[in-house]
Amino acid sequence: MRIIVVGAGQVGSSIAADLAGAHDIVVVDRDGDRVEELTYSLDVLPVEGDGTSLSTLEEAGIDEADMVIASTDDDETNIVICGTARAVSDAFTVARVKNTEYLRTWERSERAFGIDFIVCTNLLAAEAIVRVVGIPAARDVDSFADGRVQMAEFEVPPGSSVTDHTVAEADRFDDLTFAAFLRDGEVEIARGDSVFREHDRVVVIGNPEAVQEFATIMAPQERPGTAEEVVVVGGSEIGYHVARLLGEQGFKPRLIERDPERARRLAEELPDAVVLESDATDADFLEREHVGDADLLVAALDSDEKNLLVSLLARRLGVDRTVAIIDTSEYVDLFETVGVDVGVNPREVVAEEITRFTRDGGAENVAIIESDRAEVLEVEVDDESVLADRPIHESVGELPDGVVIGAITRETDLITPRGETVIRPGDHVVAFLDACVADDVTPML
Repeated sequence: MRIIVVGAGQVGSSIAADLAGAHDIVVVDRDGDRVEELTYSLDVLPVEGDGTSLSTLEEAGIDEADMVIASTDDDETNIVICGTARAVSDAFTVARVKNTEYLRTWERSERAFGIDFIVCTNLLAAEAIVRVVGIPAARDVDSFADGRVQMAEFEVPPGSSVTDHTVAEADRFDDLTFAAFLRDGEVEIARGDSVFREHDRVVVIGNPEAVQEFATIMAPQERPGTAEEVVVVGGSEIGYHVARLLGEQGFKPRLIERDPERARRLAEELPDAVVLESDATDADFLEREHVGDADLLVAALDSDEKNLLVSLLARRLGVDRTVAIIDTSEYVDLFETVGVDVGVNPREVVAEEITRFTRDGGAENVAIIESDRAEVLEVEVDDESVLADRPIHESVGELPDGVVIGAITRETDLITPRGETVIRPGDHVVAFLDACVADDVTPML
């Protein structure tokens, strides 16, 4: 496909990097230096100019484009870009927005604004946070096959009962597949003789109950679903959506917001939350409110540094687990090293959502693992698939190393894949792919 990406910031650059190997990518940005930088590392065509300008889009080849992705940091600019592209071409248009009001308008009116699909940064980030709340020790969670299949990533804690054991010895779950280990920046496909080591990150795929059961091994002091006391720090849009979504799931979160007017408005809009007006970086306040008794704290303030500070204060006070919004992607690993349990970068979450639309082979859903080191995708198998009407051990033999079939759904049934399992056309397959083979393997599935 020929894809025009407008906006060479963090989101646009991530999308371009992910797609450049398999598609013709044109990157448009007003900042010529930023666009030129991408050409040194990626095989993309740079265009310096204003993406809302028809002449710039024509220079980028809008007449031949299959897709236009508007990923600047301004909602209105992205809407105008998509509207302009739709007016002069048949390209599929995708806009990134932060304001959920634009998303609601688009959802109520088909193709509103001339946009085929909208991704909302704040809402997607909140949903990513809420997914990890109910699963102890999970660093990342994604759902597939209408919720019947989950992928979860865990870090093996010190003293874990699986440490120094093989996958074969640890595998006592009927509906769970051990997909891979992430170790020292490398991806290692899980085999029966693969050994768990402290601080490994392990990716599992299976039904939600099996994933929850495995979580109890990773965090034996906790039980799934017991994060009853959740504190959200910061009444930002992300903080608001986290509290709202938790309330809808039966939690009664406490939300701390410093601004009096914003706190009042949030109290009115969040009937399932307790809103406290105060500065959450005030250690005395946190102690008075017994924040240390919380099972989980979400830091959603307006700066990475404040979110780190609050997370560290919370851990010192006794909070079991912390999740922090981290706008600067380069900080994620650093913050997690010094004490944040889970760092969520909203731009990476959005880039992941947009990327799934560009996958060859009709991927139904895609989850990016560890900044594009691997991915988990869901595909519907057709007659042309290498998997169709063959036992898994036979079809996987034709695929390169780095592929694990994690789960299969057939109508309403979940099937745990084994070597003799025969996959049929119409089945939905959830597979783990090492990033180095993903582009080649996806069309084969």
